[in-house]
Amino acid sequence: MELDYGFDFEDCFPSMIARLGAEGFIGELCNGFRLLMDVNMGLITFESLKMSSYMLGLEVRDDELLCMLMEGDLDGDGALNQMEFCILMFRLSPCLMDMQGMDPLHVNLDV
Repeated sequence: MELDYGFDFEDCFPSMIARLGAEGFIGELCNGFRLLMDVNMGLITFESLKMSSYMLGLEVRDDELLCMLMEGDLDGDGALNQMEFCILMFRLSPCLMDMQGMDPLHVNLDV
């Protein structure tokens, strides 16, 4: 399924890394994860993503939310843990994976 939101995507992650440094950037990704996660489960679930979207004023269809979860769900549990979320964010950035020294599998996520 191809999603078309009618706007051009601007990848801000490289400029964030330039300003925050690698560890600061990972810290911000972890903050984003905590914003979206179910606090009881420690995971981003369909329900937590739907609630977060609503609270942020975004109109996102259920099938789009499910696609987001499926895109990042590496272990097949239907939810995203912090590592899966960070890897997904790296993968979604067109420029980020080309930057040297930014391997999402070898970055300390205990920020």
